[in-house]
Amino acid sequence: MAARDTLVVFARYPVPGRVKTRLAARIGPEAAARLYEAFVRDLAARFSASPFAVRWAVAPPDPGFAAHFGLAPEACREQLGEDLGARMLQAFRSELGGGPAPVVLVGSDLPQLSATRVVEAFSHLGSADVVLGPACDGGYYLIAMREPHDLFSGIAWSTASVCGATEARAASLGLSVVRLEADFDVDESDDLDRLRDLLDGDDERCPATCRVLRELAWP
Repeated sequence: MAARDTLVVFARYPVPGRVKTRLAARIGPEAAARLYEAFVRDLAARFSASPFAVRWAVAPPDPGFAAHFGLAPEACREQLGEDLGARMLQAFRSELGGGPAPVVLVGSDLPQLSATRVVEAFSHLGSADVVLGPACDGGYYLIAMREPHDLFSGIAWSTASVCGATEARAASLGLSVVRLEADFDVDESDDLDRLRDLLDGDDERCPATCRVLRELAWP
């Protein structure tokens, strides 16, 4: 792959009450923050050995994020923008300010995301304008482009129409789209059960997440 292939991971500092708030209704804010921290640690470890550059876009800005997760400070930056769409567009514009290059953007809510899936997204950018990784809730867990097209304006975020509306916007701009295999974010109570069943003690795949799942008890 080209040296400029870059993965951008959207993340938050794991403060109880400010991350995974829907999960917190089931397992409590402290446990939800611990679990989210494990997600980030597993993703950071997995991507550290990957053949692409990794940038962490953090909101709200937290100067301690890099040190907390053992990341290079220069690899972490602030998310800018009033809503999720504006922040994603700005992230692409920041990475692509020097000209077209493959950029993949993902969230940090699916610790099971493999580096292989990210590499697959990069590979499709050789022939497609946009790559989407659809999420089971109707959103998407991954979006990739070589140029900062505005696919984010006018999207009703946190609805089941996000992925479909994004595809429709891409089509209206004359852009070709490739879909990857669907996956799920861990946002709701049912997602937590699904994650536990998927990993089933797979410490090699997600060691930090598996450790926290074993330590937590929930109804």
